[in-house]
Amino acid sequence: MKITEIFEKKSEKFFRNLEEKITLKSLSLSKNVIALGGGAFLNEKIRKEVITNNYSVWLNCDSKTLISRLKNNKKRPLALNIPDNELLELISKRSKIYSKSQFKINCHKLTKNEIVKKIIDLYNND
Repeated sequence: MKITEIFEKKSEKFFRNLEEKITLKSLSLSKNVIALGGGAFLNEKIRKEVITNNYSVWLNCDSKTLISRLKNNKKRPLALNIPDNELLELISKRSKIYSKSQFKINCHKLTKNEIVKKIIDLYNND
C-alpha cells in the first residue's frame, strides 16, 4: 500500500505509528543507511535513537527548491495541493527540528554525486 493510500484509508496517525515501529527496528540493525521521510525525524523516539546511536545528516535545500520538489508530489500527502505559503510554513517548522541533526549539508547547487561524497567524507572523518 502506498503512503498516500495509508493516509487516506487508515490515517496519518496509523502511518506514523507504523513508521516509528519499522524505523526503530531498522535503526537497531548495523551498517545501514536509512533515508528518513520528512516526518520521521519529527518523532522524538526516532530522533533520539538516530542522534544517540547513529549518524544524522540533514540534506538542507533552499525553500524554492523544496517547494518545486514537493508541490503536487503524490508521494508527500501532507504537502499535496497546499498553497505555497503553507508549504513554506511547514518547511520552516520542520527545519527547526531537522537542525538538530549532527551534520548539515547545504545541497543548493550540488549534484547527487557531490552530496553522496560529502556524506561519505563526514562519515570517514568522524
